[in-house]
Amino acid sequence: MKELLEKLPFYNQAVLPYHYAQSLVAGIKYGFPGKKLCVIGVTGTNGKTTTSFMIWQMLNHAGYKTGLMTTVAWGVKKLQPELNHMTTVDAFTLNSRIADIKNQGADFLVLEVTSHALAQFRTLGIPIEIAVFTNLTHDHLDYHKTIANYRAAKGKLFKKAKFSILNADDSATTYYKKLAKSFTTYGIKKGDHRATNIKLNVSGVSYSLDNLQISTQIPGEFNVYNSMAAALVGEKLGLTNTQIVDGIKSLTSVEGRMNIIDEGQPFTVIVDYAHAPDALEKVFASIRGHKGKIISVHGGAGRRDPSTRPIRGEILAKNSDTVIITEDDSRDEDPEKIAAGFIKGAEKQGKILNKDLFKELDRAKAIELAIKKAKKGDLVLILGKGHEKTILRADGPHDFEDIEVARRILKSLSCQHK
Repeated sequence: MKELLEKLPFYNQAVLPYHYAQSLVAGIKYGFPGKKLCVIGVTGTNGKTTTSFMIWQMLNHAGYKTGLMTTVAWGVKKLQPELNHMTTVDAFTLNSRIADIKNQGADFLVLEVTSHALAQFRTLGIPIEIAVFTNLTHDHLDYHKTIANYRAAKGKLFKKAKFSILNADDSATTYYKKLAKSFTTYGIKKGDHRATNIKLNVSGVSYSLDNLQISTQIPGEFNVYNSMAAALVGEKLGLTNTQIVDGIKSLTSVEGRMNIIDEGQPFTVIVDYAHAPDALEKVFASIRGHKGKIISVHGGAGRRDPSTRPIRGEILAKNSDTVIITEDDSRDEDPEKIAAGFIKGAEKQGKILNKDLFKELDRAKAIELAIKKAKKGDLVLILGKGHEKTILRADGPHDFEDIEVARRILKSLSCQHK
C-alpha cells in the first residue's frame, strides 16, 4: 500500500507534517540524547561514510570515546552492522541509538546525514557542532525531483551547524557559504586549506596539508578530499598534529569501500559501494593506471532515479573492457526494465551484447561470470552494494553480501586459476 501511495504526486510533501511529529515524539521519548554529545554531521553525495569513519577513528585513536552512525555500521568501540538499506535511520531508531551511544560513555558522535533525513526532520533536536560537506552530484532525484531541491535539503545541515567545513572544489559550496554561520574550506584546486605534493598509489594516498603530512591506507584521489575534511575536523576540535596524522593513518579500511578481495588469485577483485554516476567515475579514476583488462559488475536499484541508469551504463562501458549488468535492490520494479536502461547506455558507448556486454540478473552468477572471465593481471570491479548484507527483491530481503559471495567463488575456483 505504501509503495502505491509513494507514487502519487506530492506524496513526499504531504507527509512532512507526519515526519516532523514523529521526530518530535522520538526526541521527547529518548530525552533528546543528541544534546548530550558533541555531534559532527557529515553530508554529501559521495564520501560521507569514509569521511565519517576517518573522523571516528581519529578521535578514538586520540583517546576520545566517540560514537559512529553511518551507512555501514553504528556504535562506539565495537561497531554493529547497519542492516537497514538506509544511511540516517528513522527518528525513533536514531534517537534510541544515540541514547545507547551516550550510555556507553561517548562524548562525541560522528553522524552521517542524508538529504532525505534532513528533508524529513529526522535530525530534529540534534545540535550540530561541526558540519562537513563532501560534494554534490546527480543523485536522489526520484525523491527531490531537482538538483536545486536536493542541494537545499542538504543546506539545512549548514544552517543549524555552529561551524562548517566545505569542499571548495565543489560548486555547491558557493551556496552553502551563504547558509553557514561560520566556515572554512578545503580542496586541491581551491580553498582556505589545500592539499599539495599529492601522491597516489594502490595502497593509499599521501599529501601535505598546512603543516601536516597526511597519509591514508585507503587508495583513491577522493580519499585526499575525505581525509582533508577529517583533518580539519581534528584541527577545529583542538587535536594535536600527531593525533590527526596518526589517527587518519590508523584506519585500514572501510567495509564495502575499495575493498580488495584476495584469495590468492592472479588477478585483482575490488568491491565498492559506488552507485551514483560521480561515484563510479571516481572509482575508475582511482584505478586508471591499471595495466590489465577491467571487468565490471553493476546494476541499479528499483524505485530509484531511472535517469541515471543509461548514464551509469555509459560510464561502465567507457571505462571497462567487459561490462556485466546485473540486479541490485530491484524491490517491486521489473529487473529486466532496470537492466535495459544500463544496456542502452553501454551500447551507446559501443559495447555489444553477448560480446563485451552481458546481462545476468542473478547477482551471484554475474559475479561468478566476471571472475571466470578474469585472467592474470586483470581487475574485477563489483560495484553498487558494497557492505550491504541483503538484496531486496519483490518478495522481500534475501541474504546477500558481495564480499562474501566473491570470496566463496574465488575459493571454489582457486584450483582452476592455479
